[in-house]
Amino acid sequence: MQYLVQRAGLTLRGELTGPQENAGHHLAILFHGFKGDIGHDQANLLFDLKDDLNAAGIPTLRMNFNGCGDSDGDFADMTVLNEIDDAIAILKQAIHDFHPARLTLIGHSQGGVVASMVAAYYHDLVDDLVLLAPAATLVDDANAGVCQGVTYDPNHIPESIDVDGFTVGGAYFRTAQRLHIYETAAGFTKPVLLIHGTADQIVNYQASIRYDQIYANSTLHLIDGASHRLIGPGTQRSNVKQLVVNFVTH
Repeated sequence: MQYLVQRAGLTLRGELTGPQENAGHHLAILFHGFKGDIGHDQANLLFDLKDDLNAAGIPTLRMNFNGCGDSDGDFADMTVLNEIDDAIAILKQAIHDFHPARLTLIGHSQGGVVASMVAAYYHDLVDDLVLLAPAATLVDDANAGVCQGVTYDPNHIPESIDVDGFTVGGAYFRTAQRLHIYETAAGFTKPVLLIHGTADQIVNYQASIRYDQIYANSTLHLIDGASHRLIGPGTQRSNVKQLVVNFVTH
């Protein structure tokens, strides 16, 4: 079912899937990463994961952030800060519409950063948290002037930068330099599951190790040989999905 959320004059679009009658019992909200969207095939981690969660009886809400997928907005205007605003609007509307008894946030990559900060802001409403290859290294990258292989002067950030065909606004990098991700995330003291691939070439798995160090109640799984999308030789993706399902169903 298509699900719409209004935020600052923008319509954010996504999908509510699974046994919707269970949404008042347990709802999982999934946040995608930088240059990503909610996905339309199994190659997309969150699209793939929602099938397993739905099969376990958990409805999933996957929303495109502003400027991503079919949501309103221009990707060039996207920042982590306004994705946090998106996530808060999504969270508040989902609580209003479904009144879930248990609310889980799941974020991949930059969506993991957003989920970790929003979970701390709304620690009284969020019950547990899953971070998949969370991209907290984006702060260090912004200060070093690096973004997925593209370099720039971090002391004189241009108006926009092309990253793999995506126009990223300078405000994204300027605000990223001053984010306090770990300090904020530490305010969430309920259960957290961290999963990261050791072969991740986009976000070093040390980011998840640091999250594990700051959290009061976390479990970390490093998946040997898995990539940023948590794919690798053998059954890594299947193992990741099973870890998530086990966590959110207990």
